[in-house]
Amino acid sequence: MIEIAMVVAAVALLAVIILVIQVNGLRRRFNSLPADENVFTVLRGIDNELGRLDAVTAGLEPRLEAVEELLPHAIVNTGVVNYDAFGDIAGNLSRSMALLSLNGDGVVLSILVGRLDVRIFTKEVRGFVGVEELSPEEKEAVARAQG
Repeated sequence: MIEIAMVVAAVALLAVIILVIQVNGLRRRFNSLPADENVFTVLRGIDNELGRLDAVTAGLEPRLEAVEELLPHAIVNTGVVNYDAFGDIAGNLSRSMALLSLNGDGVVLSILVGRLDVRIFTKEVRGFVGVEELSPEEKEAVARAQG
């Protein structure tokens, strides 16, 4: 869902850039009119083009509103902590990653690497606080995500 919102936002941004380029082109055409050309014909053409651009812009507004509604739920805050979970492996191969929204809602994913096995845990986070008790490393990942 977040990926869809990001794609829609990217498409909307691209459309706005195209519209700005088109408006600038219209301004250049208007400013470069020769004195002997029929100004009213050119102005009608510009008016038609502006009407088309207004329709395109109006079509983008609902999409932009839908993206803006999704943004508070998108993962925008991240924090990662590396550590040695079992004290038997060099290189701090275990990780706790906080993936949180603007409101601090999301998940902490912990991957604990040992000599013989790998364990993966997830814990829910609401308002930058774990719904379940968080380990010190998980709390640190949430703190890093919070900024």
